Amino acid sequence: MGAGKTTIGRHLAAMLAMDFCDSDQEIEARTGAGIPLIFEIEGEAGFRKREAAVIADLVTRPNLVLATGGGVVLSEANRDALRDHGIVVYLRANAEILLERTRRDRCRPLLLQTDNPRGKIAELMREREPLYRSTAHVIVDTDRRSPVAVARDVMTKLKHEKRNEEAGC
Repeated sequence: MGAGKTTIGRHLAAMLAMDFCDSDQEIEARTGAGIPLIFEIEGEAGFRKREAAVIADLVTRPNLVLATGGGVVLSEANRDALRDHGIVVYLRANAEILLERTRRDRCRPLLLQTDNPRGKIAELMREREPLYRSTAHVIVDTDRRSPVAVARDVMTKLKHEKRNEEAGC
C-alpha cells in the first residue's frame, strides 16, 4: 500500500511494450463498486474472495504487467498463481515512506478503519514482508526514488532474471 505499484507498473509496461492492469481497478470495474464500498459491505473476507478470482483470471493473460493490491499475498493460492505465471516484483518501501504516501488517500480501507495509520502500516509490514519476500523473484527499493527510475531498475533486474532462467540458474 503506497509502494507505487500502479504508477511504476504503468511505466514498466510502457518500457516493455506490454499491457498494464491493476487488479484493484479490475475488481472495481467488474463489480461497479469501489474497494472501500466492497470492504464496507462484504468485509475484507468478501473482498479477498473477489480478489482471488480476478488474480486467477489475470495471471493467464499474456504480455501483461499486473499491479496487485498489497494484501494479495495473504492467499497461498494467489502467491502460487503469481509465481507460476510470471515474474513477481516486490516494490519495497519503508513504513515512514508508505505513511507519507498514503496520508491523504481516502481509498485505503485498512487505513480508514484505524485511528493509528502508522501502527497499522507497521502491523501490515510485519505480517506481509515475509510473504512478499518469499513470493518475489525480484526485490526493488522505491524509497525516495522516482517511478521512472524504479521502473528502469525493475526492467534491468527482469532482464537479469530472464538471462538466469535461460542459463538454467
